Amino acid sequence: MLDVPDLLRQRLTHRPPKAQSEWEGRPAAVLVPLYKENGGWYVLFTRRTDTVEDHRGQVSFPGGLIETQDESPEQAALREAEEEIGIRAEDVQILGTMASIPTITQFIISPIVGTIPWPYPLHLNPEEVAAVFGVPIEWLADPSNVEIRQWKPPIPNATIPIHYFRPYEGEVIWGATARITLCLLELLREPDE
Repeated sequence: MLDVPDLLRQRLTHRPPKAQSEWEGRPAAVLVPLYKENGGWYVLFTRRTDTVEDHRGQVSFPGGLIETQDESPEQAALREAEEEIGIRAEDVQILGTMASIPTITQFIISPIVGTIPWPYPLHLNPEEVAAVFGVPIEWLADPSNVEIRQWKPPIPNATIPIHYFRPYEGEVIWGATARITLCLLELLREPDE
């Protein structure tokens, strides 16, 4: 059985968390929560409400803008996870920080990977989060569950690839959340150096 936390901790320890961006973006951080259930590892996702300012109704990870009082992306991700779904910082075992990714909505997201105990008493902020659900890493890692669609921005002759996962129990993981998930899966597939 794959020891997901140890493998990710080892690979994230020596990885630079910064990415080069072609534009200035708003710094944000998300928590990529992992939990173990029935012998398998799951990734915990949220679906945003239709009333939030950004990314209405989309599947995401708990997180948001890095605010001035946040000392680090990790602190921002943990603060947001507690505000949005009630995961307390002391209950998260941080495994490391993935490379930051720029989004077409001009955010630079720092994904913080951590494990949480399970089951966990989640408390959803009804203004921000409509639902929370877990997806098995094994399902996410199946290439038949992922596709790339082309988005045409309002720029002549341009297309942008957007990653989508097939619906999982009615939920569609796509865009930046899908890219972060694919980067996590890539970490799990990398051969040991």
